[in-house]
Amino acid sequence: MTRTYERAEDSCPLVYQCRLPVSTSTVNHLADLLRRHLKAIRSRWRAPPPGRIAVIVLAVLRHDQRLADMAGGNNVSESTVRRWRDEVIVLLAAQAPRLDRALKKIAKRGGEVVLIDGTLIRTQRRTGRADRRNYSGKHRSHGLHFLALTDERGRLIWVSAARPGSTHDTTAARHDHILAHLRAAGLGALADLGFRGLDNDIRDPVIVTGYAATRTHKLTPGQKEANRVLAVGRAPVEHGFAHLKNWRILTKLRTDPARATHLLRALLVLTNLEVNR
Repeated sequence: MTRTYERAEDSCPLVYQCRLPVSTSTVNHLADLLRRHLKAIRSRWRAPPPGRIAVIVLAVLRHDQRLADMAGGNNVSESTVRRWRDEVIVLLAAQAPRLDRALKKIAKRGGEVVLIDGTLIRTQRRTGRADRRNYSGKHRSHGLHFLALTDERGRLIWVSAARPGSTHDTTAARHDHILAHLRAAGLGALADLGFRGLDNDIRDPVIVTGYAATRTHKLTPGQKEANRVLAVGRAPVEHGFAHLKNWRILTKLRTDPARATHLLRALLVLTNLEVNR
């Protein structure tokens, strides 16, 4: 049997409209960013205006649209849409705040504590031994681990680099010198039990993690109450993760893990543009 990929004479590509739940200010910000970049690199004229390119890239990030589908609906090649996406991600990631500057900004506003937590962004399973590090036994899935800091209201202020899914929260925090940066900024942090052992200063702790029960030591009523109060104080950090994961491209990453850090930090900038507008 011979396969044919020719299109029937009476058929034509179908295009449908889809609502993009992104504010006009975000589109304008991204379009202005592209204009400045094209002017800086003295790029040649491009057929679509920067505003149109911004909408296409935002659709890819927000709805996780396939590049081939976006290319077919806009009469461009798939490689062109991929180039636009990568270009915009790098431009946005460059605007993401550094850890020390983000903490100093919180302290300058009069903040006293930040919220810290780690999460897993699921990825496609890849072949080879190198992918074994991406398997998280806790989540029973392949993915990339990253840390995030939010203020007391749950607004994202910093995102760490992406690491293999098997990375522990404490290991990632030590690698980023979270404790030293918090002490330098004069801030405290609320965290879950996954960060126990990160701060061993009993007299003046910077990172508060609550109490953990063991087989031989049950929690007292006072310790249970302290854990409950801590859980209430930490609740807004989950709101920050929820806003970030509204970008459906994070549902299951199909991009190169080496580029995941730029993607996460670009989405951090876009999330803050949407939430803080």
